[in-house]
Amino acid sequence: MNKTRIYQFTLVLKNIDATISNMEDSFYEAGCDDALINFRNGAVYLEFDRESSSLEEAVISAIKDVKSASIEADVASVAPDNLVTESEIASRLNKSRQTVSLWIKGERRKSFPHPVMRVSEKSPLWNWHEVVTWLFKNKLIDDKEKVEEALFFANINAALEEPDKKTRKIRHGLLERIAI
Repeated sequence: MNKTRIYQFTLVLKNIDATISNMEDSFYEAGCDDALINFRNGAVYLEFDRESSSLEEAVISAIKDVKSASIEADVASVAPDNLVTESEIASRLNKSRQTVSLWIKGERRKSFPHPVMRVSEKSPLWNWHEVVTWLFKNKLIDDKEKVEEALFFANINAALEEPDKKTRKIRHGLLERIAI
């Protein structure tokens, strides 16, 4: 018997905005009755608390539900994001920003992953999967599931970003399972 649990994640939508009529009913009828609809800066996103036997199953079923809604919405990305700031790393780990800063500077442990974007700016971005993998390898976290979840989010978002359907199918077969 598979144990189920509640998974929390957010689907950021595209092809719709807050002016779409009947949005709530459409998502509810499509199976998104476990999501809260939000609007911010012109974006529409759904915050899910979905019961499932795995994170992958929960996210993929939610994407399918969104795509089956009568309002022709699509999914742009799944949050939590893979790119994180120093502050976001601290927040996700319930650590102080100072602790994370010491890791980044190499003053507490060596070889922290390098930022992958905005490297010359005040708030560089790190790849979350690389960060949690480093933390796991250095025995700073013992939750292998956190590493696997980070990899899943990175892969599903990469698959959603691919404009070429053939290329998208290559990405761990995720898009094949999302397609309706």
